[in-house]
Amino acid sequence: MTDTFLKQMSLELGELGLSLDNRQMEQFYLYYEMLVEKNKVMNLTAITEESDVVTKHFCDSLSLLKAFPELPSFSDFSVIDVGTGAGFPGIPLKIAFPQIKVTLLDSLNKRIHFLEEVCNALGLEHVSCVHGRAEDIGRMEGHREVYDLCVSRAVANMSSLLEYCMPFVKKNGYFVPYKSGEIEAELKSAERAVGILGGELEKVVKFMLPGSDVSRCLVPVKKVKNTPKKYPRKAGMPTKEPLGK
Repeated sequence: MTDTFLKQMSLELGELGLSLDNRQMEQFYLYYEMLVEKNKVMNLTAITEESDVVTKHFCDSLSLLKAFPELPSFSDFSVIDVGTGAGFPGIPLKIAFPQIKVTLLDSLNKRIHFLEEVCNALGLEHVSCVHGRAEDIGRMEGHREVYDLCVSRAVANMSSLLEYCMPFVKKNGYFVPYKSGEIEAELKSAERAVGILGGELEKVVKFMLPGSDVSRCLVPVKKVKNTPKKYPRKAGMPTKEPLGK
């Protein structure tokens, strides 16, 4: 682990009110090394510079604390990361908060194999890597309406994301997408989808990533009633015909 990595992680996590022990820092650094190495043969991320990975992947993932400052105290808490890609935000959340149970869902099997390698190398327990589409997995017993929290950094319209993700969340649980830029118009168009899928929008958390000019938003949606069984619709429909339209 480099001194620059340790210093930057400590500084930026400190701005989130979070401190990690040396083993957790080593886990993050090994994750970084594996990400960069695998990225040479497989398209995982366009962000590979050490300082950028720290800010835009690791600290961005852990910024969930801004919406859930009580997260470090949660136990027996289940999280599903939909469209996890290279493992963000799910793996950073698991490293920082080892007591939570994490499911990583992605539609590309090659990415799932990479995530399994990472979890094994880092010694992460109670992590499940699931290959499949959200539209299919969200209908399955064992996944539907069983998670305390669903997170997603996937790039998609808010209305589409809601349909992909809300079916996973148990009543009184939360879906929190990570968004960037100005999202007022997008949220307005998603109001109908929030209601249809059993959600209630809470206060949006806006902030700048530490040490950067990158603006981010966390959009907590509380599950106040069960999602109707007809959702999610068949593969592709949430994107082609978003409920908010």
